[in-house]
Amino acid sequence: MGNVRVIEIRESVFADNDATSKAIREKMSAQGTLFLNVMSGPGSGKTTLLSALINRMKEQLRIGEMDVDIETSLDAQRVADLTGVESIQIHNCGLCHIDADMVSRALLEYDTENLDLLILENIGNLVCPAEFDTGAHKNVMLLSVPEGDDKPLKYPLMFQVCQCLLINKIDVLPYFDFDLEECKKRVLKLNPDMKIIPISARTGEGMDEWIDWLKEETSSWNESNEKGVKE
Repeated sequence: MGNVRVIEIRESVFADNDATSKAIREKMSAQGTLFLNVMSGPGSGKTTLLSALINRMKEQLRIGEMDVDIETSLDAQRVADLTGVESIQIHNCGLCHIDADMVSRALLEYDTENLDLLILENIGNLVCPAEFDTGAHKNVMLLSVPEGDDKPLKYPLMFQVCQCLLINKIDVLPYFDFDLEECKKRVLKLNPDMKIIPISARTGEGMDEWIDWLKEETSSWNESNEKGVKE
């Protein structure tokens, strides 16, 4: 039987990604920009919800947005049209995720130095994006009611790496077999510190609570960041 060499590249790939993501965080921290990574499955309502958020906060914070898709610039254009903020589209060459190197290259084309908040609208996928650190300071996940309350059981890593879960399209809850309380229990079993907010971009339900959470996180991050810079 011939000799076979097995080469493990997973550790090397993630080590390189971790180094790049750390550099991105350090850059964003140094310039005072909070970097928010928003993940979900396709069709969960990210673009609509983020546009609503930006319109509510753009008078208080200087906000920029980056959108990731395999093809087309529809979502980035939609955000720009609905909010008036600068939005750039990242095409990820058919991959199921975006990694820190892709983010780093995109940032070469995007002047973020004067931003208080940079939002990354990640590609619609519940598996791959959770595995790659993008360099963001905070991870937020959207789970829409039509997707079902069993997603924490099927895609646990996504729920473990996020700090806030937005259960979107809560206005259609009466029309779907979605057990909100059971879903919360499943999520908190995976991640006891998760902030869970039922929300609807269409009706505005939950938007105030999400904005309050984001303001608190931004304020806390700014205080921590300023202390770190002084030290």
